[in-house]
Amino acid sequence: MTREETESTRSLQVAFVTGAAQGIGLATVERLARDGFRVIAMDRNADQVTQQANRLAGLGLDVLAAAVDVCDRAAVVAVLDSQPRIDAMVCAAGIYNDAPLLDLTEDAFRRMLDVNVIGTFIPAQEAARRMQAGGRIVTISSRGALGGTRFAHYVASKAAVVGLTRAMAMELRGRQIAVNSVAPGFTDTPMTRSAPAEMFAAWEALEPAGKAATPDLIANAIAFFAAPSTQFVTGQTLFVDGGKSLGGLGI
Repeated sequence: MTREETESTRSLQVAFVTGAAQGIGLATVERLARDGFRVIAMDRNADQVTQQANRLAGLGLDVLAAAVDVCDRAAVVAVLDSQPRIDAMVCAAGIYNDAPLLDLTEDAFRRMLDVNVIGTFIPAQEAARRMQAGGRIVTISSRGALGGTRFAHYVASKAAVVGLTRAMAMELRGRQIAVNSVAPGFTDTPMTRSAPAEMFAAWEALEPAGKAATPDLIANAIAFFAAPSTQFVTGQTLFVDGGKSLGGLGI
């Protein structure tokens, strides 16, 4: 390796993104890659994440695919150790499903917590163990953490992510590792599109802008927290919901 290549490798920022095969995770992979990161796109759907990574690589972006379940610590460790450094870790993997409170099962509740909370905790913890000063961890919570109907398990999981983010930020600030969360509002993703069309339309009509956000709008906020220039910001949750979390619109 030449001196120039060695210096280039040292200066290269490396980011890992979970839930990277579609939606907000995929939009984040592309945004960070366009910002100059080498991005390792992690998702349990091996075929889809590989296809998307190859597509982005074909555009000249530095993107690699890794098939991994975020709840499998050994698999997460293997992927993180595949790169010589970790500058940013974006925990975007998550699930959602709809169920009235009185119909909600313990199995559904546990599964939601496993993926949305434990699946955030494991990659964040393992990334923090490998990060140098200046590292950034970004979690994905949700405006839904403020409450809602027909998805109490999702609300609980995303509220837990907000608390986890603050706790990690407090413990890691002495090591100069920043931990922040982005809380999207209603966003047009394959996950939200899995709802019945009439339900999607009803949700969209409740948005202040009259429409759902696009994944790239959420990725913009994630990129802000993932950038080296914002490392001094930590323990924050940024709501990206068109102002819906403000409450009544007023006149």
